[in-house]
Amino acid sequence: MAVTFTGKNLTVEDIERVARHNESIEIAQEAWDRIARCRAMCERKIEAGEVMYGVTTGVGDFSEVVLTPEQTREFQRYFIYAHAAGFGEPLPQEVARAALATRINVLCNGLSGCRPVIVETLAAMLNRGVNPVMCKRGSVGACGDLAPMAQAGLVLMGKGEAFYKDERLPGAEAMRKAQIPVISYEARDGLAILNGANVISGWGSLMLPEAIRWLKHHDIACAMTMEALNVNTKCLDERLHQARGYPGAIAVASNLRKIVKDSRLLERAGKRVQDAYSLRSAPQVAGAARDSWAYARRMFEIELNGVGDNPLFFPDSEEVLTGANFQGTPLAFALEALGLAISTVCVLSERRLNRLMNPALSQGLPAFLTKGGGMFTGLMISQYTCCQLVNEQRVLTNPAANGSIPAAADQEDFVSMGMTTAIKTSKILDFAYGVLGIELIAAAQAFDFRNAESSPVSKAAYEVIRSHVKHLDEDRPLFTDHNRMAEVIRTGEILNAVEKVVGHLD
Repeated sequence: MAVTFTGKNLTVEDIERVARHNESIEIAQEAWDRIARCRAMCERKIEAGEVMYGVTTGVGDFSEVVLTPEQTREFQRYFIYAHAAGFGEPLPQEVARAALATRINVLCNGLSGCRPVIVETLAAMLNRGVNPVMCKRGSVGACGDLAPMAQAGLVLMGKGEAFYKDERLPGAEAMRKAQIPVISYEARDGLAILNGANVISGWGSLMLPEAIRWLKHHDIACAMTMEALNVNTKCLDERLHQARGYPGAIAVASNLRKIVKDSRLLERAGKRVQDAYSLRSAPQVAGAARDSWAYARRMFEIELNGVGDNPLFFPDSEEVLTGANFQGTPLAFALEALGLAISTVCVLSERRLNRLMNPALSQGLPAFLTKGGGMFTGLMISQYTCCQLVNEQRVLTNPAANGSIPAAADQEDFVSMGMTTAIKTSKILDFAYGVLGIELIAAAQAFDFRNAESSPVSKAAYEVIRSHVKHLDEDRPLFTDHNRMAEVIRTGEILNAVEKVVGHLD
């Protein structure tokens, strides 16, 4: 079923459907009406010779240069050429698609002044699978994601490059194969494509649904480790978390209670009065990550349905206002928070992994979860891998959002660096699959050394793990197991199996 774009009401899940799962889009008639009305106003202003930033003037430090009528017609093409100045490997195709989708919704608000054909062409590219080649690096996250979005802007003209059916082609050939007419830009058109933080907003809109699925997998891994280590479950009591009141902690504690319910492993004697923080405070720490995720989602959905552009055209009052709605700082802050949250939960996971393998802490499990210690090393080096992943995540949590480097001869003297934040937050999330996958492997291995039954929910997770990674009886190369388990988490197979037994996790 197509996703309808109105300028309002988009969710991050909608962006994921379009960008990652190739759902088609349609533009609501009310949006078309707004776009046409705004364009008519823009054309009246151009005809009257009014001075408008980026329409009848240059941009950046050239914003005081007023263009002649002939230059106004030609400027948008040169503007696109000049800004297509990125560097490095292409963004993933799904990120390029997400950027186009978020930009279309901005334009659907009818405040940007571009021609309707711009929106028609962008929508056709999404629906027919023409995905611009956009270099990953070059945006400073203010005045929009100019460099990568300019590469998208090239394709509309039949320039640049695009992926079509996973083949990298010249832009004109990709558009021809998809049967999409190329266009010539007129006044305002090019700037309307570039002037917003749409690569950041699109990429973050893909990370957010992925991150919440990862956080639910964390709760599964944590619960399994709790069972393997015979945790005192008083730390999960609902009254405890309601007394403090954080929504994230309440949700995580609820998930953990659901998962460990009816566990025979937790009926064993020898419980501690209070367990280590990596176990006992899991709801508080992973819950804080949930609350950070909720903040990030709120910020991104404001952006998805707002107008990140400059200038804005207000037909009701016939006014053109210039400002800085392209500024990526709100999104950069949200992604910094998300990256910090995910990396912190990974620290928690690695500490639980250590407890599973350390015979002084593991409640009777064999050292490094192997029966043949000395001859065999077991999962010892798996923890090394976790340590490296967590260490690199810590480096990546160093903020980029306060790292402005002035641009455009100091006319743009504060920029968000939100693209850097997006790049590093994506890496943090990638590494998080590795960390959690290793904890799940270790928890399953620990179950094999216990005599009692795990909970029915944990058993469902265990069976998925064992369908991909066999018990470690004798040492073998483990890199394939690590990578396979990370991919299993990505696919959601474990979460799906768990939710079939217990219902929806919070």
